[in-house]
Amino acid sequence: MKRKILKFVLTPVLFIVLALVFGVVIPRPFHSQPIVAGSARILVLSNPIHTDIAIPVSADLLKRFAFLKADGLLAEASGAQYIVFGWGGRSFYTETPTWADLKFWPAFRSLTIDRSVLHVELTGDFNLPQEGVLPLEVSPDGMTSLLSFIEASFTRGPNGPVVLSGFSYGLNDLFYEANGSFNALVGCNTWTAAALHRAGFVTGAWTPLPPLLTRSLSLHNEPRRRQGRYAAPK
Repeated sequence: MKRKILKFVLTPVLFIVLALVFGVVIPRPFHSQPIVAGSARILVLSNPIHTDIAIPVSADLLKRFAFLKADGLLAEASGAQYIVFGWGGRSFYTETPTWADLKFWPAFRSLTIDRSVLHVELTGDFNLPQEGVLPLEVSPDGMTSLLSFIEASFTRGPNGPVVLSGFSYGLNDLFYEANGSFNALVGCNTWTAAALHRAGFVTGAWTPLPPLLTRSLSLHNEPRRRQGRYAAPK
């Protein structure tokens, strides 16, 4: 009887562990894009459960996302160095700016199915190296594809991307309605991985947690750096 109970408990645990291991080890896609002249540095920002992508402010970025200025995010006036984009579940993301704000219902929704939002924030520069900040070099074509992916993640109404009224963490951020549904298996970190695929990077096939995503980036892109196909940030 005890063996049956132990088997009943350990089998799903073993399955989850194997899924996470293979999710990191199996690459997606199989090849990264080479880094060429004119490459730019982006940052992958991570905490224990969530990742964002920080894009350096440029004329092209401000032109492509001009609606941010119309909505009150003034990158030039605030002296912002990066615009940070993150995708996630609406309930948990909007109602949990810090761990002290954690509530049962938003946490429960994050483990089931929820509507999605995009969080956009203006930030200054980052002192590197810094824990939770991973710099990556992106080619011009990779950057174009990355920005197109992010742009396509916004839900659009008659007047463009739709601001989620009444939700923000401070003066330099906004939430927007986003495309796609959030769930525990396909969440914020899988969105970040998909964005990085467009930028030319290889990640693990399934990386639902930040440490899995960053570990897979190191695992699958470092060999290509040694072969001259991937440029490590300086």
